[in-house]
Amino acid sequence: MEKLDYFIRRFLLVIPTFLGITLLCFALIQFVPGGPVEQMIMQMKGIGTAESGMGTGLTGSISEEQRKALEAHFGFDKPFYERYWKWLVKDRLGMKMESYKFPNKTAWQLIKERFKVSLIFGVTGFVLSYFVCIPLGILKALRHDKAFDFVSSVIVFVGYAIPPFAFGMVLKMLFCGTVEGLWDIFPVSGFRSDNFADLMFLGKVKDIFMHMFLPVICYVIGNFAVLTLLMKNSLLEQISKDYIRTVLAKGGSFTRAIWIHALRNSLIPIATGFGAILTVMFAGSVIIETVFEIPGMGRLSLEAIVGRDYPVFMGILSLTAILGLVGNILSDFMYVLIDPRINFQQN
Repeated sequence: MEKLDYFIRRFLLVIPTFLGITLLCFALIQFVPGGPVEQMIMQMKGIGTAESGMGTGLTGSISEEQRKALEAHFGFDKPFYERYWKWLVKDRLGMKMESYKFPNKTAWQLIKERFKVSLIFGVTGFVLSYFVCIPLGILKALRHDKAFDFVSSVIVFVGYAIPPFAFGMVLKMLFCGTVEGLWDIFPVSGFRSDNFADLMFLGKVKDIFMHMFLPVICYVIGNFAVLTLLMKNSLLEQISKDYIRTVLAKGGSFTRAIWIHALRNSLIPIATGFGAILTVMFAGSVIIETVFEIPGMGRLSLEAIVGRDYPVFMGILSLTAILGLVGNILSDFMYVLIDPRINFQQN
């Protein structure tokens, strides 16, 4: 009952926390220079300059009435609280608002188009990270201070030291034929080939696999060292505790002590990242998607920020905030599943 009350309180706290995040960000973007009104004015000045050939001295070409009309068009003539309420309720977190950069498309339509791509890459990278790092961490703990532990640590730290964008560029140079004389095995960019619709089922599977292989490696390499060493150190800590020595003293085998008793407790620190799957599968990776030119959520968010596309940016932010808050609750829930003894009662 105490745990149920705890989770109910956590879910109720999602609402004010979400409102605080979105209200702060909504307020900040009102003061960022280069917004839609300024960009429209610059476009109008550019058109006037091109037609008249008068150079750049058209600072007086936009009257105050025209500026106010532009502000009214984008809704900036209303008080801040009215704009926020309209974005929150009437526009449904801005999802019904039309994008400034992509005419005739709402923020939700753009997000829906890119979401599937980031979902596939995010979930695949997340699952592979845990499926590789947990067994590797266990094996490193069982072979602590031996040759395997040393060699694997060198490989892990070398991979961790390379920035994801640099690692992605190196992979493209080596395996995508961008440098003459090297391997041309994988596609340079994108998520699918141009003839994807004409391929058979197995051909489509192979095409997606070839496009995903290198980006997914970049996804995994970022968390590889952290998860592996966290798993190793957590298991070593559990092995050194008294209850493991008690199991061995009572005649239990070392294998039983590790796999039945120590492993479950060592997974508790790893569970902190389980909730991140919600944001990872939605938000994508700006760096990796930019390097490999993948049309996912990461690139969309970057384009929205650079282009001052506030409806799209706030739509992505609101969904990411919700998933992040729910993901934190999911991490706590995973704690309870792994170790039911955990008590959330406040003293």
